[in-house]
Amino acid sequence: MALLEIKDLHASIDDKEILKGVNLTINEGEIHAIMGPNGNGKSTLAAVIAGNEKFKVTQGSITYKGKDLLAMPIEDRACEGIFIGFQYPVEIPGVSITNFMKTAINEQRKYKGLDPISPKDFLALMKEKEQIVELGDKLKNRSVNEGFSGGEKKRNEIFQMAMLQPSLSILDETDSGLDIDALRIVATGVNKIHTKDDAVMVITHYQRLLDYIVPDIVHILYEGRIVKSGDKELAKVLEEKGYDWIRKELGE
Repeated sequence: MALLEIKDLHASIDDKEILKGVNLTINEGEIHAIMGPNGNGKSTLAAVIAGNEKFKVTQGSITYKGKDLLAMPIEDRACEGIFIGFQYPVEIPGVSITNFMKTAINEQRKYKGLDPISPKDFLALMKEKEQIVELGDKLKNRSVNEGFSGGEKKRNEIFQMAMLQPSLSILDETDSGLDIDALRIVATGVNKIHTKDDAVMVITHYQRLLDYIVPDIVHILYEGRIVKSGDKELAKVLEEKGYDWIRKELGE
């Protein structure tokens, strides 16, 4: 079943067109990798799906769970199960990870007409999910991302993903700046969280992440459009031949 369906999507920022006709279908249970050179629209695509108001959709449609995603405010998109892990997670001084997650979960529950989670159930959920990304007590009691290393920030993002149990997770260059141990922890966490009922979109430049999070489909986003799709072997070809290969394939 199609979870997300994007048709002829065009989007711009400051009157500059970034996305120039993206078509993409993601089904439940699938992992998709989006690859491509810098400045060609990968992060813009993630931002538009998440509802970042800096980007203006000028043409096309996005259907999510059978609903018009573009008509939803950003808060509703989150409550409907869309999660985005940022390349550079922001710091939130004075707000502990525990309180941040409790508020986020209860907002989701309120949206669905459910009562707030009980303290007992919340603590049990925290204990279960923190083990997925090896998040220790010292980290979860600190302010969100404040003073965290790059690897700790990314682990915290995956911990949030585990707690919220989204239907669609978009990981925007989550592997950026990670050493091999942090990469393994983050990728293992994603694999443990992923189920047949949800989907993951991984945005990355590098094959190395896809050795850990194995995609069902790899897409190359170039100059605002998806110009080539294939299985995981496409990422290996891209790693070997570089983006000049795509330009030659397109006759440029």
